[in-house]
Amino acid sequence: MTLKERADKAVELKLSGGYNCSQAVTAVLADQTDLTDEQLKHITAGFCAGMGNLEATCGALIGAGMIAGLKTEGKGTLGITRQIQETFRDRCGAIKCKDLKTMTDGKPLCPCEECVRNAVTIYGEIMGMEK
Repeated sequence: MTLKERADKAVELKLSGGYNCSQAVTAVLADQTDLTDEQLKHITAGFCAGMGNLEATCGALIGAGMIAGLKTEGKGTLGITRQIQETFRDRCGAIKCKDLKTMTDGKPLCPCEECVRNAVTIYGEIMGMEK
């Protein structure tokens, strides 16, 4: 599956109503870990609406960081997650859910679907996945 296909699938999962932002990201990147998409779905269940409904760090971003930690087995993960966060902020305009959902001219800074798409894409780019 290409990176674009993964990102599209993550958006589809998010829009289905059966996955939150974090779950959608981790589901399409499950093969980067030793866990199943179902196990990841359980682990990430509380990371919606900005870190457990606190409107803090975007759940899609948290999901990408979790996958990075599992993929690297914790080695160099801090630097990788920082790169993911900085790139996400550049593309989306913020990293906090509250800021991403702030309405300007009748639309959010970055809708959930785009946050999910960007988190998957950015993870893949930084981790050197095939596009």
